[in-house]
Amino acid sequence: MAAPGSGRQAAGHPAGGRQAALLRGINVGSAKRVAMTDLRALLESLGFADVRTLLNSGNVVYSAPRVAPVEAAARIEAALPKRLGVSARVVALAAAELTAAVERNPLAAVADDPSRLLVAVPADPGGIGLLAPLAEQPWRDEALVVGPRVAYLWCPDGVIASALAAAVERALDGAVTSRNWTTMVKLALAAESRG
Repeated sequence: MAAPGSGRQAAGHPAGGRQAALLRGINVGSAKRVAMTDLRALLESLGFADVRTLLNSGNVVYSAPRVAPVEAAARIEAALPKRLGVSARVVALAAAELTAAVERNPLAAVADDPSRLLVAVPADPGGIGLLAPLAEQPWRDEALVVGPRVAYLWCPDGVIASALAAAVERALDGAVTSRNWTTMVKLALAAESRG
C-alpha cells in the first residue's frame, strides 16, 4: 500500500476537513440495521459534503471544514435515533489522524493476519490514557500498544476470544469502537479522496 497522505497533510486537521466517522455495532447480525444510502443522506442533511460510505458496517468519510471531529461525531450520534431509529456510539477521526494511525503501526512486524489486528479508537480522545495500565500487563500471545489517539491490539487467537479486547472495552466503559487493520487502511485512503 502506498503511504496515505505522503507530505500532503499537516499534523493537525487537513485542509478541507476530511474526516471519517465510525459507527459502533452497525449491521452486525440482525441488530442496528442501517442502509448505507440512508447513512449518507443523514450526513448530507447535517451539512457534511463529499460523503462516502465504506463497506456495510458503519464507516463513512466526509468533509466538514469547520467542524471538529468530536463535534461531528456528537451531531451524527444525536441524529441517528431521530432520523434512522437506531442508537449507536459514533467516533470520528480527522483524515490526518487516520493517516498517522496507519503510518505509525507499531505492530506491523508482529501481526501477520490483518483481521486480527485491531485499532481501537476511544470516543473521547483523552480516554486513550486509560489504556496505559493495560499496556504494562502481560497478555500471553496478545499485544497492546497505546498511541496518541488510537490503540493497537494484536489478537492472534481471534477477536471474540480475546481477553485483551475485553479488557480494553472494560477500561473505556464501552466508549470505544474498533476496526480491523484492513478496514483502517481503506478508511485512510478513502478519507484522502473526494467524490
